[in-house]
This record gives sequence, C-alpha cells and structure tokens, in this order.
Amino acid sequence: MAAMTRILAVANQKGGVGKTTTSVNIAVALAQQGLRVLVVDLDPQGNASTALGVEHNEDAQGVYEVLVGAADLGEVLQPCPEVAGLLVAPATINLAGAEIELVGHENREFLLDRAIQGYLSDVNQAGEPLDYVFIDCPPSLSILTLNALVAAREVFLPIQCEYYALEGLSQLLRTVEMVRAGLNPNLEVTAIVLTMYDGRTRLASQVLEEVRAHFGPKVLPTVIPRSVRVCEAPSYGQSVLTYDPSSPGALCYREAAHQLHTLTALSNSGTR
Repeated sequence: MAAMTRILAVANQKGGVGKTTTSVNIAVALAQQGLRVLVVDLDPQGNASTALGVEHNEDAQGVYEVLVGAADLGEVLQPCPEVAGLLVAPATINLAGAEIELVGHENREFLLDRAIQGYLSDVNQAGEPLDYVFIDCPPSLSILTLNALVAAREVFLPIQCEYYALEGLSQLLRTVEMVRAGLNPNLEVTAIVLTMYDGRTRLASQVLEEVRAHFGPKVLPTVIPRSVRVCEAPSYGQSVLTYDPSSPGALCYREAAHQLHTLTALSNSGTR
C-alpha cells in the first residue's frame, strides 16, 4: 500500500448524525481539489451510492460481491458522474444479507481489508495511487463495521450537535480499542466533525464545548450547520457541493475537508 493513501472509516453507531452526508461531501470536496478518492459504501441502505449518483440496484455489482469473493474491488467500482477523480464501490440491498452469510467465514473481519489492499497494490503499480479511501459504515457495530475498522487506519467520527450527542460513543471507542488490541494496531480516532449545528440554540453551543473539551484537537475547527440544501442534495443524486456549491453547508464541508487533509495522521505514516 502506498504510504500516502489515507483510509478512513466514517463511523458512528447512532443513526441520523450526518455520517453518510459527511462521507459524501468530504470525499467530493477532496476530489474537487484534484485528489483521487474512493468511497466504499458499506451501508446496506446505499445512501452514499445514491448521493454520488451511481447505480446500485439489486442487479448491480457492489461491495457485497467483493465480501463474498464473487468479484474484486476494482471490478465493482463506478466513477461519480458529477466529480472527476472520485470512485464509488456501491452498496446494494444484497449487502443486508452479508452479516448472516459471513458468520462462518474464516477471517471474516479481514475481507474488506484484503480487498482494499489488493486494489491499492494494483493502482500503485499502474502509477495511479489513491489519496483517500472513505468507508461509509452502517449505523451499528456489526460485522460490516468491524470490517471497516480492520481495513481503516483512521476513524473519522461525525457527532451531531444535539442532546445525547455523546451517548453510545463509549461503546464505539471501546470497539476501536478492541480492534487496536487484537486486529488492527494502526487504528486511531484522528478526526471528529460536529454536524447539524444550530447557532441559535444554547444546546448546540453546549454540545460543541463538551465535545471539544473531551476530544481536544481531534475536533475539526469548522462545524457543519443544519441546512436544507444539504438535505435536498441526495434526492437529486448529488452532494451539496455540486447541487449548491455556494450554500453555507457546501462552504463548511469544503473547509472541513481542507482541515481533515492537513491533519497529520500518524497511524497512516507507513505500511502495515
């Protein structure tokens, strides 16, 4: 694997925190800067695939076929039609059955890691290395999420600026430590982004202060505001950066992507 490729699992077992929205828009923002980016949609709902405008109906090949050994990762990738340099490994409804099918599979936690490493080796040899791989995880601590944490070097954590924002995070952090101890010693929580921020409420400001006090410099300076445009964009098969590039949500995601890009990721400083 090229040392320059950053592999991030975008994870939070709570639903509705802006995880997929963050995966999609950060990936688009980085690709628009001229970087080569891959989004692996590991959520059976396929929302990242929808937002990036790629085919993911039941007949399409996707991450499911990769996990069960029916296809290599490179065979299922589709280019994002709106953004040059952005590739997508789509999720189809078939992925919902992977949990059961993989129960008896030997080394099932390493299936995605092997697929990604194999693909990165191929593109590196071809002289077309990737800069980023984002793995959009399902909102659960399942075998799919475990595959993402084993394959990743970094955990990128979206937290919504709402009541109970930190609820359940201790379980996710314990899972990260478990993976570090037994499966992936290079894994680190390197970046946190606060989403759905409403500056008119005292609660949002309190959550912001609490998260920054708890996680310190891992929290990106830019917060993502609540935005109608951000919510509308996926229904048009787009990210907010292509749907309404000058909207506040688009501008904030662009800033957050720049901040993520400038982070020093010690856990990604070499090969495994």
